[in-house]
Order: sequence, then C-alpha cells, then structure tokens
Amino acid sequence: MDKLISWEDFEQVDLRVGTILEVSDFPKARRPAYQLHIDFGPEIGILKSSAQITYHYTKETLVGRQVVAVVNFPKKQIANFMSECLVTGFEDEHGEIVLTSVEQQVPNGSKLK
Repeated sequence: MDKLISWEDFEQVDLRVGTILEVSDFPKARRPAYQLHIDFGPEIGILKSSAQITYHYTKETLVGRQVVAVVNFPKKQIANFMSECLVTGFEDEHGEIVLTSVEQQVPNGSKLK
C-alpha cells in the first residue's frame, strides 16, 4: 500500500460506468493505443479517452463494452488528441492493461459507491 488517504479524498474521485461507442487506432501515440468514445449517460454525455489497451483487446471486442473511468480529471492532450476521461485497469504479469469493468450491465453514468 502506498499512502493512506481520507474518505473525503476518495469522494473527490468521480468513477463512472460508460459504454464504449466507437474505437479507432491512434497511430500518433508513443505506445500502441486506441481512441475511445464512451457514453456516460445524459448527465455527462460522450467523452473521449486514449487507452493503451491494444494487447488484450481488439476494436471489435471493445465496442459495446462497459468500462469504469474517472470523469473529473482535467482534459489531457496526448499527441493530437484531447483525452477527457481516464479509463481504469490493472496491469497483468507482463505490464499490459486489463480493463476494469462491471459484472452486470448497469446504466451509463452510474457512479461507483
């Protein structure tokens, strides 16, 4: 464990579920990555993200998948792309990302409680 944080610190991180609508290659990224368009429901809308998830996932397997993302980080420029949220995941034994997802379908925009 790294550093203990307060409950108030945790409450500031806005983790939401969204459905990936569109996936495209991101050839200008330094490491292999996709550009994602993710639907977070009517309150938040569709946000874009860059994700280095090409090892375990194809574009076809990502469309329609629900993922967990941080939606309240500032936008971040990655090459010529503006990332608006951070898709979460864990490194496997080789350092490749495995996405955080939900066990069952939930409404887009649902907040982690």
